Amino acid sequence: MKATPDTLPRSQMLRLDLLPCFDAAARTLSFTLAAQELHLTQSAVSRQIQLLEESLGVPLFERRHRALALTEAGEVMQRATRDALERLRDASARVRPGPRLRQVAMTCTQGFASLWLIPRLARFTANHPEVDVRISASMAIMDLERHRLDMAVRFVPSSIGPGKALFEETLQPLCAPSLLRQKTAPLRQPADLARHTLLTVEKHAGTALTSDWDPWFQVMGLQDMRMKNTVQFTQYADAVAAAVAGQGVVIGRLPLLQSLVDAKQLVAPFRSGGAATRRGYYVEMAAHAHDNADALDFANWLRAEAERG
Repeated sequence: MKATPDTLPRSQMLRLDLLPCFDAAARTLSFTLAAQELHLTQSAVSRQIQLLEESLGVPLFERRHRALALTEAGEVMQRATRDALERLRDASARVRPGPRLRQVAMTCTQGFASLWLIPRLARFTANHPEVDVRISASMAIMDLERHRLDMAVRFVPSSIGPGKALFEETLQPLCAPSLLRQKTAPLRQPADLARHTLLTVEKHAGTALTSDWDPWFQVMGLQDMRMKNTVQFTQYADAVAAAVAGQGVVIGRLPLLQSLVDAKQLVAPFRSGGAATRRGYYVEMAAHAHDNADALDFANWLRAEAERG
């Protein structure tokens, strides 16, 4: 019969009151620093760790000369202890009476955050000054429940997007107005790109330097065109900044860059139409966010901003 917490001898039961002491010692790898943090003596900390090790039947620390190191069992216990204490802190914050923190937490790509969301965000915060907005900008697809996020703006193919898109994407070459005024290398037709620097964004390993341009090249029938040179960036926002500075031509993702076009910081050098990528930006709500009125307001604000253009 497998032992359960109810059937274990008292001497083998986990002493929960010892976990804060273990957490401090595991974080600092020092009984002395843990004692200072907990306002205890060093000997009291050492004794509590010893009691915890005795109850578990395994050492949690390697006691070296003037140093501590976690054993394999100690590393397992540290992860579990940290998670348990964080959950307890979150739970106590929720049940403790007091003013409720009004917060909206969301995730999106770096490009969406820096080029579309942040320039507009002041309009939301001006009307909702009591709401804190937390933005996690990453290319990683984050699990909303596990990371305690209210929503995500996903950049996905239109065929699988949840609901109606904020907007779908069209590709169009864009450059600074100063580049159009160059007489030595005019930009009048797509083939003229061969005499200019193409600003590109790093894709997956093994892909071509201009892979982000490929959909537009295919529409224009320019798959075999040889460019003067390319400059590649890790982040799309950096490539856009280089284009605004007149350093080359970037493949513009519209309407993501529409505000820069409206401000005439970037212009489309060709009259030819853009290339639709059949991808778009979609709002996905976490299940728990439907109980957060501020998260629902923020989602509605995103849709209204997208309709404004």
